[in-house]
Amino acid sequence: MEDNTLEKKYSKLIVAVSIIIPVVVAILFGVKLKDFGINVEPLSFLPPIYATTNGITAIVLVWAVIAIKNGKRKLHERLMTFAIALSVAFLVMYVAYHMTADSTKFGGEGVIRYAYFIILITHILLSIAIIPLVLITYVRALAQRFDRHKKIAKITFPLWLYVAITGVVVYLMISPYYA
Repeated sequence: MEDNTLEKKYSKLIVAVSIIIPVVVAILFGVKLKDFGINVEPLSFLPPIYATTNGITAIVLVWAVIAIKNGKRKLHERLMTFAIALSVAFLVMYVAYHMTADSTKFGGEGVIRYAYFIILITHILLSIAIIPLVLITYVRALAQRFDRHKKIAKITFPLWLYVAITGVVVYLMISPYYA
């Protein structure tokens, strides 16, 4: 009989976090501190930092896969924990920026405009979908259910890598239009 107690213990928390994070981000994305009389300079220095954070996340994810393929489980575990921390840091910076600055409109035209919006929309949708996948994958590793961990990691890894890389691409495409 399988011991899924750790997975069961965290399943409701994973569902809650997977719902709460996108909802809170969506709400905070629409909140501008200046509307509450809080005069804060726009944190305009953050976009290149959080884009770099996404780029580092992509590198760490690839490094973690290489580590586990070479049998370096502890290094893999540390890298994956670091990748999660980087993703949380990205999210905090992203929300902070958007709470202090107006959204930037993409100014490209023609095919590049369509490409930008396809990349942006898939990035956003997959960044929401990746939350439960990362958490489930992580908990399965904590539970030492490596058979189940490996199975879901084969789905989680490419999606998370796509989100990290497209985060950089979206920044590079919109950066000429920042005020």
